[in-house]
Amino acid sequence: MAGLPSPAGVLDLIQAYRRSKTMFAAVSLGIFDRLSQGSAQAWTLAAELGINSDALAQLLDSCAALGLLKKDGLEYSNSPEAQTYLTRTSPHTLSGYILYSDHVLYPLWGNFESAIREGTNRWQQTFGGSGSIFEHFFRTDKSRRDFLGGMDGYGQLSSPAVVAAFDLGRFRRLVDLGGATGHLALAACARYPQLQGAVFDLPSVIAITQEYMQRSPHGNRVTLIPGDFFVDPLPEADLFVLGRIVHDWSEDKIRKLLKKVWERLPAGGALLIAEKLLNDDKTGPLPALMQSLSMLVCTEGKERTLAEYSALLRDAGFAQVEGKVTDSPLDAVLATKI
Repeated sequence: MAGLPSPAGVLDLIQAYRRSKTMFAAVSLGIFDRLSQGSAQAWTLAAELGINSDALAQLLDSCAALGLLKKDGLEYSNSPEAQTYLTRTSPHTLSGYILYSDHVLYPLWGNFESAIREGTNRWQQTFGGSGSIFEHFFRTDKSRRDFLGGMDGYGQLSSPAVVAAFDLGRFRRLVDLGGATGHLALAACARYPQLQGAVFDLPSVIAITQEYMQRSPHGNRVTLIPGDFFVDPLPEADLFVLGRIVHDWSEDKIRKLLKKVWERLPAGGALLIAEKLLNDDKTGPLPALMQSLSMLVCTEGKERTLAEYSALLRDAGFAQVEGKVTDSPLDAVLATKI
């Protein structure tokens, strides 16, 4: 009808989850992994993977329409993007994050309205049981590896930009608290030859981190230290890092952790925080807002503005706080102890 606004944006949002789930299913079914070995026809893939051939053909054609596959006659092959980011054997894979999104975040978002009504995460409502959120993430070796693999893939895209946001050349020992696979410590060591790194994380995580260190040319410069940063004494460092950690926790826990970091640092030491910064008016950027809603549905936390981070950091004792927006999935905040 004349005069009506275009429904294109609304229609796109109605269908957006279908596109995500199409990619999620293709990764979970191993489609891209199989095609990384060579092109194949739908019936061949169906027989090899034990999948209904008609349904698989629809999935393959949809992946081709999304730009994830190439179709030549009856043959399907991976696009460069799929080969790089959607196959488990690629060093740049995002498959772990996709599996985590499919098996954990997607079900949690199914109870999103309840999270908004009550202001709390939906873990118990969705999956049942008790215990902390991260105990659920790490309940099996597979779930732990999927989660850590997801964090690593995400970190491969963001950590080089985060460690380049500020000149870290004056620091000598970096300790990444909750550093998971060590992607940020490795990126920092690659950029700053004077730097020695360390990853401080739970013992069950450190056992997997060791595998990632062995694959990196800088792994011999990163020490692995098991521990819980809320409970155990922090290692010595003149630069601590909290990457995608602050947005997980309640205000009370954040304040205690920031104060603990400040007390452990020497004068001139600093804390580097890697998170996605909200604009001052909190109306963007859209990825940060969507991430903040995801934090609501699955953790105790949220995303913040630079002013909000600055207030928390100054309250902990930090005298100088700077923020930089990067072109990566994460931005950077550097707080210095004077």
